[in-house]
Amino acid sequence: MTCAEQIAGLSSPHARYTPLLREQLTSIALALAGRAGVRLAGVLGLHVAKDTLLSLVRAVPDEPVGEIRVLGVDDFALRKGESYATILVDLETRRPVDVLPGRDAEPLAAWLSNHPEVEIVCRDRAGAYAESARNGTPQAVQVADAWHLWHNLGEAVEKTVSAHHACVRAAFENTVAANPPPSDDIWQTQTPADAMLDVCGRERRLVTRTRERYTAVRQLLDAGSTLEEICRTLRLDRSTVRRFARATSIDELLVKATNRSTILDEHTPYLHRRWNEGCRNSAQLHQEIMALGFTGSIQTVRRYLRPFKAATVAPPVPRPAPRPRRIVRWIMTDPGNLTAEDAADLKEIRAGCPELDAVTDHVRDFAAMMCDLRGDQLPDWMERVSTDDLPALHSLVNGLRRDQDAVTAGLSTPWSSGQVEGQVTRVKLLKRQGFGRANLDFLRKRILLTR
Repeated sequence: MTCAEQIAGLSSPHARYTPLLREQLTSIALALAGRAGVRLAGVLGLHVAKDTLLSLVRAVPDEPVGEIRVLGVDDFALRKGESYATILVDLETRRPVDVLPGRDAEPLAAWLSNHPEVEIVCRDRAGAYAESARNGTPQAVQVADAWHLWHNLGEAVEKTVSAHHACVRAAFENTVAANPPPSDDIWQTQTPADAMLDVCGRERRLVTRTRERYTAVRQLLDAGSTLEEICRTLRLDRSTVRRFARATSIDELLVKATNRSTILDEHTPYLHRRWNEGCRNSAQLHQEIMALGFTGSIQTVRRYLRPFKAATVAPPVPRPAPRPRRIVRWIMTDPGNLTAEDAADLKEIRAGCPELDAVTDHVRDFAAMMCDLRGDQLPDWMERVSTDDLPALHSLVNGLRRDQDAVTAGLSTPWSSGQVEGQVTRVKLLKRQGFGRANLDFLRKRILLTR
């Protein structure tokens, strides 16, 4: 601390650091936060406490916000599942302008009321942000982010594929090998119901438990119980109860229980070939596939080979049905970007299931509408979807109708929340560096100072 006349650029009144040292410590704090900043400062010969570094960051003045015409809004987690915050980004200058506590409607509405110059608010499908924009800037155009719309459509498609996956399994598993022996039961094609049975012919425990839980949840819902009451009654996690409550049918839930791969799948062609060559020793076959990378036990091999002992030769490797998410990827991909094999499989699926055929057409129509910025076609698209028996897409359409103006704007304008998502990713990196351990004011300052 200086007690005499100040020297310009070297000292300042009541200061413990020179302007140059203060600038160095502030730069360290902005880059590494408290504890990490203390370690770097110590290496440089600068002795400072972590709270001092945080105070230096808080002392940096905010830059003026200025006029904002296009605003992007999104939320991020301070503590996942407990506390959240809202980040605001100027989409024209590509920089964050503020961070608000929580993700409720009131803070954002109050901020927007102080910025009447905002003309466009780009947001996700959250109802709280829609309410904030209506109350804070009723004159602004709300734009629903196109990526979130596409993501919502993908979730509806996945539910539809899961509900109709039995059709997919039937189409793939009913492929019969050429000239099969007429008397061997081992050559009979497995039906979709067989996938729910274990090696002893009993219903798999996972399938039984899924049926029991689905029945119990539906009964309690029909009786008027809330999700919290069902969680307490059945002693299940809320996410599990929500998944069972939202399922349109038991088949949608059984897909995950009956369509799981095993560590032996990639080695089954080798086992079939060696069995047909005359090697019937399970221990030897286990050793051979262990050399090829198999990590399971010999019991896994023995259980798989047990049905082969009743036949003279091993059956052909069954044609596995693709997983639901893989089918969803085929449906959501531009047809021109699919491989010839994937396109052929998708064509076979569409031929065997009218519902998935209709879903594929709807997805491609929506993609064309989104890429061509033809939001005026949305009402016709929703009407076509409503005429098909697709409950998951009907729920999507009902949600789009409640937010139709913003959805139409999102499909008609080039504005999106891509920049905002990038800022959220940067916030996550700052939290990993330790900035999230401080309070929201410090994190807000750190976000706004690095642009």
